[in-house]
Amino acid sequence: MSVIVEKPYVFIPPKPGDFWPSFIQRFHIYDFYLRHKEGVVSYECRHIDRLRDSIKRGDGILLAPNHCRYADPLVLGWLSREAGRHVFAMASWHLFNKSRLDRFAIPRMGGFSIFREGLDRQSLETAITALTEAKRPLVVFPEGTTNRINDALQPLLDGVLFMARTAARRRAKQPQGGQVVIHPVGIKYLFRGDIQEWGDRALQILEKRLSWHVPTSMGLLERLSRVSEGLLALKEIQYLGRSQGGDIVERRNSLIEHLLAPLEQIYLGTVAVEKERVLNRVRACRSKICGLLLNESTTPQQRQLLRQHGRDIELAQQLHSYPANYLAGESVTDTRVLETLERMHEDFMGKAILPKPLHAVIEVDESLPVTDERVPRGESDPLLNQLTIRLTAMLQRLSLEANPLGKINERSSLTKSLQADH
Repeated sequence: MSVIVEKPYVFIPPKPGDFWPSFIQRFHIYDFYLRHKEGVVSYECRHIDRLRDSIKRGDGILLAPNHCRYADPLVLGWLSREAGRHVFAMASWHLFNKSRLDRFAIPRMGGFSIFREGLDRQSLETAITALTEAKRPLVVFPEGTTNRINDALQPLLDGVLFMARTAARRRAKQPQGGQVVIHPVGIKYLFRGDIQEWGDRALQILEKRLSWHVPTSMGLLERLSRVSEGLLALKEIQYLGRSQGGDIVERRNSLIEHLLAPLEQIYLGTVAVEKERVLNRVRACRSKICGLLLNESTTPQQRQLLRQHGRDIELAQQLHSYPANYLAGESVTDTRVLETLERMHEDFMGKAILPKPLHAVIEVDESLPVTDERVPRGESDPLLNQLTIRLTAMLQRLSLEANPLGKINERSSLTKSLQADH
């Protein structure tokens, strides 16, 4: 679903009271939804005592998890259950417009909207107030968007620290005082099924769509690489007129530049410098396009062109979401193969294939105290750097719990050999 909503933004606050979140927790509605819609069938919470200690102290708590799946907000409902405290959560405006059920349920679970395409003062004030009053922990995903990359972290947004520092200043002025802390939270999904069987089924769907016949002797990674090249070639033909040669990462980057540079010139009046992050470039263009779509003076013909440009920007973001070397070397695991195939299905087929069964690990790190010090303009924020280091280390450690694809292939070959002998 596109993150651009073609109607005026209206802030949606969280619903007060504990009835609905308690009802949802009591009847395990999280569990049912995650099992049937996301394939997440089990979970474990680690070091939850760290969060409980912050709750007991009365700290204003900001939970800062990585964001690799649409399931993440609901998975954190399990953390809320284990900690014995409901949470507030900042959620993108487009999520409230997916269906009537989402618009009804998200605020009642403690969610409130954030307009990512512009400055949303009401949302920021709601988040700062939640941290200042410290009635519930506040969940904010510092990456900003989901990426389907469980073992790597996108650059964190500094707006998270703005909210935390503002709340820390307000708490410091209160008679009772109190501190604001950030708990990095690592979420890791482990696949409990047979990746060879699941991957074969997922690849067959894509290969059939491409009208390909693949030799049975070809391995999973080789087939995956061929499909990746095929899907990229289709987009190159669509936008460049023909398939390009050379390294697949260079080809991807070239297509991203072909998509973004002209749109930056149109909407921003300049092309971003080479070191500028792709996601920042996407957000800047999307913000301008969204504003023009909501402008009453925009003609139907202009809206049609704006929508096409919006789709081009989304394609650039999709291409960027396939990191280089994610499926190379000894670090390849079953979960990396699974994530890549999910992205391909979502980007090419319009819907991700259900990866059931998944086991969610939710790990809480030690708290990071937030001071009210101001960081000089132009300097990197040491607290944001520390948060990045903590989350990166957690994800690297958790990634070791996934099954290496090499060992899986060895077991599969051994099983086939034994079957042939008998």
